Amino acid sequence: MRREYYSDTIANFLKSTPNEILGKLVQSNDFALEKTQRDAWLDEIHILQKTLQQYKGSMYFEYSIPRMGKRIDVVVITGSTIFVLEFKVGENEFPSYAIDQVWDYALDLKNFHETSHEHFIAPILIATKAKNVSAIISTTPHNDKMLFPIKCSGELLNQVIADVLRFTEGSTIDSTQWEAGRYQPAPTIIEAAMALYNGHSVSEISRSDASAINLSETSDAVSEIIRLSKEKSHKSICFVTGVPGAGKTLVGLNIATKHIDKDNDLYSVFLQEMVHLFLFFAKH
Repeated sequence: MRREYYSDTIANFLKSTPNEILGKLVQSNDFALEKTQRDAWLDEIHILQKTLQQYKGSMYFEYSIPRMGKRIDVVVITGSTIFVLEFKVGENEFPSYAIDQVWDYALDLKNFHETSHEHFIAPILIATKAKNVSAIISTTPHNDKMLFPIKCSGELLNQVIADVLRFTEGSTIDSTQWEAGRYQPAPTIIEAAMALYNGHSVSEISRSDASAINLSETSDAVSEIIRLSKEKSHKSICFVTGVPGAGKTLVGLNIATKHIDKDNDLYSVFLQEMVHLFLFFAKH
């Protein structure tokens, strides 16, 4: 499953027309497309095609953050840095919630995306109509290659990227290797339920001692038992065991989410205690 709506090299992005890029974004979007979203994408495309003329690397529109059930507007990988770009199209101010938003996205990549751990990450909040902005570039005091959120206008973005790359000199990131990195969050039960309900798979949101493949196989095995029990009118109970952090709760949530339709003749109820995990499946 692709994590982004659109991705390509910067070189190919610059060669494409805005309508070609917009078309790919629209095709990947599973929701009703509002005019405001379409116009925002076009503004982002125009700004980035103007900004990235001198850079090499890759870019990703609407990059999924499964733990949060949200998407980063744009991720740009160039030089030694991962740029997390959050656009506020038409805005001239930088509200605190938006600063927290781009900061959370960057922290999520740093902490939970396998191939982002060792690289510089620069979160940038872009209020496209802001004036007289003075971008401040600084790292956190933890020596983890994380930059504090940078406030930037659309016109200033090119200069900010150049300044960041001078600040974060190092080896060039391999975009292909970065794309292959596993996403391994450790979500709370509420975060996991929200992500599963929003259509993400258990393998996308898992970070546990068991591999994502093992969690998916376990979920599939239990689902098959449920199917056969229904087909043959049998009653079955499944025990899912594992060490703390192995992903037992994620398996239960994943199965319960698959059978969430109460209009179907098979539906689920998810109950959890401190030690025991129960899944009940019942007919109307």
